[in-house]
Amino acid sequence: MINRRGFLALATAGTAATALAACGTGSSSDESSESKSSGGGAGSGFPVEVKHAFGTTKIEKAPTKVVVVGWGDADVVAALGLAPVAAPEVTWGANANKSTDWLDAQLKKIGGKAPARFSDKDGTPVDKIATYQPDLILGTNSGLTKEQYDKLSKIAPTVAYPKVAWGTSWQESTTMIATALGKKAEGEKLMAETKKKISDAVAKYPELKGKTASWVYFTPTNLNTVGVYTPSDNRPRTLAEFGLPDGDGIAKQTKSSKSFFVDLSAEKAAQIDSDIVVFDELQGAEPSKIKSNALLGKIPAIKNDTFVSIKEQKPSAAMSGPSVLSIPVALETFLPQLAAAAKKVK
Repeated sequence: MINRRGFLALATAGTAATALAACGTGSSSDESSESKSSGGGAGSGFPVEVKHAFGTTKIEKAPTKVVVVGWGDADVVAALGLAPVAAPEVTWGANANKSTDWLDAQLKKIGGKAPARFSDKDGTPVDKIATYQPDLILGTNSGLTKEQYDKLSKIAPTVAYPKVAWGTSWQESTTMIATALGKKAEGEKLMAETKKKISDAVAKYPELKGKTASWVYFTPTNLNTVGVYTPSDNRPRTLAEFGLPDGDGIAKQTKSSKSFFVDLSAEKAAQIDSDIVVFDELQGAEPSKIKSNALLGKIPAIKNDTFVSIKEQKPSAAMSGPSVLSIPVALETFLPQLAAAAKKVK
């Protein structure tokens, strides 16, 4: 299974349509992840149990050596005060450490060591993970298969995603990981603080009120179609948390989809009726090329210059894999771009 970072790299190379069919960043509802603590056992609040797509994982004592295989899981672990011992290499929005700036800043804050990095471009490297001798493996927003989960579970207690691969909200990941670490109250506090940061930041931009937005993608090698991320994907979900839901017309196109995206032919591109459209600016799919396209140029937000083309990977990564650490970065780097586009909406 192609991982999310792998998809984004492939998209840059112009193979987005193929890669997109393999993975998503969707979400179940916050309540769909049933995590619970059971009394007694070793340490305060342990053992704990976390339910997920492959069953229920029981964690007997407070973990100290956590390996993450999910996107954003390292952020949550660090935000809860523990440095993960190993994590996948970041390839989209990465810094020189094959990490993200927001994770590195949090690790510095807690005095934690940077995690060892492993490549997962060819799948989850089970044997490599075993060498880190973890006492907990987290893949709450991952593409783990049942076979991979079974192998990892022989190494250490493993927590997978709640329902769908790459289909976990930042709230669910925070709840599941906080429960697994015996820090449920701290997790709830982090979520409350993050939600307040969102509401406070959005309040600074009254021009956003009442506007709609869609996150789309253009495949440089095939501009005969346009992809639209559905509400089950983390990007439009986070836009909605910023007060920017899909326009009514495109919402009808996406609401019944079980996928995290829908492809529209360029002839139907004008149906993307949101006030604002957002897309990653890839080589071969620059704004000038989209605007000059006879069909794609009819998308109202493209035609009216009320679009946001993301030139840098950092804000895109912060929105694609939102977490309690990356959302503040998105609010700082991406929200002003949305507001600028909203000001131009007539």
